[in-house]
Amino acid sequence: MKVLVPVKRVIDYNVKVRVKADGSGVDLANVKMSMNPFDEIAVEEAIRLKEAGKADEVIAVSIGVKQAQETLRTALAMGADRAILVVAADDVHTDIEPLAVAKILKGIVDAEEPGLVIAGKQAIDNDMNATGQMLAALTGWAQATFANKLDVDGDSATVTREVDGGLQTIKVKLPAIVTTDLRLNEPRYASLPNIMKAKKKPMEEKTPADYGVDVTPRLSIVSTSEPPTRQAGEMVGSVDELVSKLKERGAI
Repeated sequence: MKVLVPVKRVIDYNVKVRVKADGSGVDLANVKMSMNPFDEIAVEEAIRLKEAGKADEVIAVSIGVKQAQETLRTALAMGADRAILVVAADDVHTDIEPLAVAKILKGIVDAEEPGLVIAGKQAIDNDMNATGQMLAALTGWAQATFANKLDVDGDSATVTREVDGGLQTIKVKLPAIVTTDLRLNEPRYASLPNIMKAKKKPMEEKTPADYGVDVTPRLSIVSTSEPPTRQAGEMVGSVDELVSKLKERGAI
């Protein structure tokens, strides 16, 4: 069984995001980029399935700018077997919308015929949380989102999901789309020997046109702004004073 893992190049989660002076978007100049953390979890889970003998090949896919090669090399260094880069933009500030990404992934799924697609539940840059669900709709496959635990057995997968009220366990028939949550696993660090080996692993380069997909944006950013600065807290001397101040501000 092949496992397909989409990965996205995003601002590193340790970096403080800066908004452009004109409010047109986020400033990416000289900013460290890395793999989306949820996608790292997806790559790790796919590799574990291969190590357990439940998958034969792990294919990493990235859709965006040419610099996403670095992100794919990270996936290859972790243990993915090969990679596909779909160059869909020239400007690093261009974000390919979820529907276009899902359509391209549908084309790749048709070509590669994987038994399972494992994707991060969302990207930390736009928080769309939509690509996995859209891909499931386009393919007609079963979907299991927000996976906390994944167990593949034959032609089915049992997935424990994180939901508002706790955990939910479902069973889906393969092929299926699974999106990962934070507690599914702890991604491994790529060793130096594996980083060197990753440079020799195959990486195929494609374009959206190869899959007949138009990536022209359907959404436009009106403005981007910093979140409001939190006001300093206020110390009170007693519970009565606290209640009084809450009443004054209409909080109770």
